[in-house]
Amino acid sequence: QVQLVESGGGLVQAGGSLRLSCAASGRTFSSAYMGWFRQAPGKERVFVAAISRNSTRLYYPDSVKGRFTISRDDAKNTVYLQMNSLKPEDTAVYYCAAGVRSGIATMSQYYDYWGQGTQVTVSS
Repeated sequence: QVQLVESGGGLVQAGGSLRLSCAASGRTFSSAYMGWFRQAPGKERVFVAAISRNSTRLYYPDSVKGRFTISRDDAKNTVYLQMNSLKPEDTAVYYCAAGVRSGIATMSQYYDYWGQGTQVTVSS
């Protein structure tokens, strides 16, 4: 089992920055690939970023590429999402997820554990 707790969400003006954190406990964190997803009101949950076990592979959709950066600190059992140049369309609940299968994934069905989410609101 892996327990995930997100933090760092809040209200920010367009063009601003936020850093989300996701603290993991339970099963060995370093054996999991990690991802961030977001869900806006009335919309489906979508992929935001993923990082492999050894941090050598990073994936982003075009919508956040160049603005968001995912990283992990295995010593602290924590994964981060640095979000810069935020836009109102980035407003959503952001979820941290962990996957314990082989490889790495960008689709939510391949993640095994989820956090409770943290709200990010970007005002125009």
